[in-house]
Amino acid sequence: MSHYHEILILLGLGCAFAACGTLQRPSARTEETDRPFQYQTEQFADIRILRYQVPAFDELTLPQKELVYFLYEAGLSGRDIFWDQNYRHNLRVRATLENIVRTYDGDRTSDNWKKFMVYVKRVWFSNGIHHHYSTIKIEPGFPEEYFEELVKTSDQATLPLRSGQKVDDLLSDLKPILFDPSVDSKRVDLDDGVDNVLDSATNFYTPNLTEKEVQEFYTKLATGAGPNPISFGLNSQLAKEGGRIFERVWKVGGMYSPAIEQIVAWLEKAADVAEEPQRSVIEKLIDYYRTGNLSSFDDYSIRWVEETASEVDFINGFIEVYGDPLGYKGTYESLVYFTDKKATERIDALSRNAQWFEDHSPIRPEDKKKEVRGISARVITVAGESGDSSPSTPIGVNLPNANWIRKEHGSKSVNLGNIVHAYDESSKTSGVLEEFASSQEEVDRARKYGSLADNLHTDLHEVIGHASGQIQPGVGTPKETLRNYASTLEEARADLVALYFLMDPKLVELGVMPSLEVGKAGYDDYIRNGLLVQLARIKKGENLEEAHMRNRQMIAEWAYEKGKADHVIEKIVRDGKTYFAIRDYEKLRLLFGELLREIQRVKSEGDYSAGRQLVEEYGVKVDPALHEQVLDRYAKLKIAPYAGFINPLLRPVTDDAGEITDVVVDYPEDFTEQMLYYGQRYHFLSDTN
Repeated sequence: MSHYHEILILLGLGCAFAACGTLQRPSARTEETDRPFQYQTEQFADIRILRYQVPAFDELTLPQKELVYFLYEAGLSGRDIFWDQNYRHNLRVRATLENIVRTYDGDRTSDNWKKFMVYVKRVWFSNGIHHHYSTIKIEPGFPEEYFEELVKTSDQATLPLRSGQKVDDLLSDLKPILFDPSVDSKRVDLDDGVDNVLDSATNFYTPNLTEKEVQEFYTKLATGAGPNPISFGLNSQLAKEGGRIFERVWKVGGMYSPAIEQIVAWLEKAADVAEEPQRSVIEKLIDYYRTGNLSSFDDYSIRWVEETASEVDFINGFIEVYGDPLGYKGTYESLVYFTDKKATERIDALSRNAQWFEDHSPIRPEDKKKEVRGISARVITVAGESGDSSPSTPIGVNLPNANWIRKEHGSKSVNLGNIVHAYDESSKTSGVLEEFASSQEEVDRARKYGSLADNLHTDLHEVIGHASGQIQPGVGTPKETLRNYASTLEEARADLVALYFLMDPKLVELGVMPSLEVGKAGYDDYIRNGLLVQLARIKKGENLEEAHMRNRQMIAEWAYEKGKADHVIEKIVRDGKTYFAIRDYEKLRLLFGELLREIQRVKSEGDYSAGRQLVEEYGVKVDPALHEQVLDRYAKLKIAPYAGFINPLLRPVTDDAGEITDVVVDYPEDFTEQMLYYGQRYHFLSDTN
């Protein structure tokens, strides 16, 4: 099915709130000439909705613009997959909620309606009914009875009713899913001492499978796999029927086929306009989607990482494993981007010196790579995101994830330059820095050097951190050895590499920062965030669930505790408010190096017990009194702790013959419009897969 000449349009508000069923163009701008670009559009619950620009898009050639557009369409075509991966009922819930938003003809001014719309937007933002970061089920905030009224007062013909069902049957199915906190309460449960598969609502495993069964299945597959194993389980749901355990592979003709067929159709168009060797990269990705063969995915990954000349590039596929409590299954994601040539000079200086950083790392000699290969890095301009990258997006990416490919063929790192810029612009007057910094000196240093420190930390984390170190011969992959702690420990390892070198004079010598004051600003920010600010992201009484949050607290708390005797970090209580001030940056750097050495050893040797102890002792539990204080201080700032983005709209311009003559960028301004449009335009999967 081809959409080659289709002009994309968004669902206008006039249609959004009535059952007109017609897609209309929104009030979006190609150029913001009458007012400054509006980075933040709205705020609700714990979320801010932002926008990002795509500077220099007009400087691309027409074939490059077409390539970006086709890859952008391919990315959005897989959006349903991510929703379904997150939870088996998500697509049915989404269809019901969107039907209400489009067709409900009751009072849209009541408090309950406003609460309903906040809930809907939270579900959209999280790509499902579980919070995008904590993975805990989102509370609706309105009564069950009101939900029943909404469903029954909306267009019955467009509700996701199954064969033979009535509306009451749908309500019976959905009420416990939405309103009962004991039903599928966590999307990903990483807690110690529980069955991490049975207690997780993620749809990577059918609900009747246990952690033991999953581990035994993949351990058997991996036995004798050799030094270059495929990523077992990456592109499948593991199912159990009649006592038989088997994989439902995500491929053309397999699970998620209708969406994958759309992805492939757009990738084929992208291959037609791409130049070699990138055309071969895209064709190998198509082959992987058609066959589901993980050896093809490795071939694609090798071609992708070695193809560094193209200005336009992309990430598409089943990539990150954070959504799987055991770290096997890859969530669908897409990024489409092109190089920011000037900004890339900074990150390129780091990648050219990757061997120096490896040689001077504080890790054990046997854990170091003797030869760091193929590291490429660039600052990029994002043109579109989907799946696990949207609306909440990373600011840096380093791929591929397979350790043997990284060792033998290298890795690609990208810093999402225009995304970082949008974050910076939207948070300039938030007041968080002034509220949580321990002194005016710390504030001034952050104002002067904070943005550069953040960028360098991201660059070092992605370019050097994830690419560093090696696993000892005969030791399994981290998902096999470190299991539910693998993601937290890997992020901690990359963060510690960045932190250790952020205070190294080598960065001044390379010309990427003017002085070590930049490193100090980075240290201030990391300790402030790890011990204080990030606590605003979780509700009172909760522990840390997400891998990145656990890793940040683990590092900061460990350094604070280990440095107490030398007063490396001082805890200050002033006017009832707690602050943390770094008193000795050099000693703190040595502590970061010590912890890096240990975590690299844990990974290299597959030491599950030591890894578990680090995470559980320092990264999970929250001081309830400090947490309550942070929540109170943060609430007074009236800002949401999480942010994500409305995507730009890429719109092809065609001539009378239907040929594309240009591609232009519009900037939609309404999150609800975009989500409703996506729900109709890119809905390729059934509600049960």
